Amino acid sequence: QVQLVESGGALVQAGGSLRLSCAASGSIFNINYMGWYRQAPGKQRELVAVFNSGGRTNYADSVKGRFTISRDNAKNTVVLQMNSLKPEDTAVYYCNAEIISTARSLTSYWGQGTQVTVSS
Repeated sequence: QVQLVESGGALVQAGGSLRLSCAASGSIFNINYMGWYRQAPGKQRELVAVFNSGGRTNYADSVKGRFTISRDNAKNTVVLQMNSLKPEDTAVYYCNAEIISTARSLTSYWGQGTQVTVSS
């Protein structure tokens, strides 16, 4: 069994910063892919920032230069540092990870989501 636990969502004023953290735990053999998506009310879930299986990062154009994703492989953790936040960044942020379990099964997992609200 694998779990993703997110933390760090909050209400913040425009121009402020937040740090989201996601920790994977359980029967993990390897993590191929780990990153962040978000979903605003009435909109589809969209990619924010991810580490792909090659360890490279990919960012949505709307967050480039403002958000930074980092990963601690030893702790199975991914962090999203969000700076210069805008009201349009308001959304529920979800952690996503593609994990190979100790039973060698490959599964995509989602966290429960954490609310980020940016006031103008």
